[in-house]
Amino acid sequence: MNEPTSLPWPVGSPARSDGDLLALTATGDTAAFSALYDRVAPWVFGLVRRILRNPAQSEEVTQEVMIDVWRTATRYDADRGSAHSWILTIAHRRAVDRVRSEQASADRTDLAGARSAEVDFDQVADTVSTRLEAEQVRRCLGTLTELQRESIELAYYNGYTYPEVAQQLGAKLPTIKARMRDGLIRLRDCLGTTEGQRS
Repeated sequence: MNEPTSLPWPVGSPARSDGDLLALTATGDTAAFSALYDRVAPWVFGLVRRILRNPAQSEEVTQEVMIDVWRTATRYDADRGSAHSWILTIAHRRAVDRVRSEQASADRTDLAGARSAEVDFDQVADTVSTRLEAEQVRRCLGTLTELQRESIELAYYNGYTYPEVAQQLGAKLPTIKARMRDGLIRLRDCLGTTEGQRS
């Protein structure tokens, strides 16, 4: 029985090229992959580190690249370039993907934060503004005569026409028009005065 050796090929055989090791890896030869890993991982890490600049992320991506090499070794075509170049192309692609992924994640986080802040502020501002305006209008409506207030409420809140308001209140159309005109002038003055006091 042969004793196991530390080399992935028999003692005395010539050293294998990256392409040979990759071809053996494609057949599921773990010893060949281990030798290939030891040979190219430092190159992969160096390339990835130059792109990512973060040591921990570079280590992660290097591991992902080497797993890709193991899984996709059958796709390597020696006629299209060296095994070394093929592996470094995978590394470059993976590193760029990580940069894009990190940037997209940061952009999504920033956008979500900005939207959340805008929505929260806008909702509060709108709610406060609507309530203040409603209180102001109610207060100003209280300064009108009963006929003016009822006419305006029927026309503007219930959507009645002038003739319908006149019919509802049992008044003549010219009277309703005059009361509404006077009431709207008083409302405008009241709301304008309040605006002036607030600013």
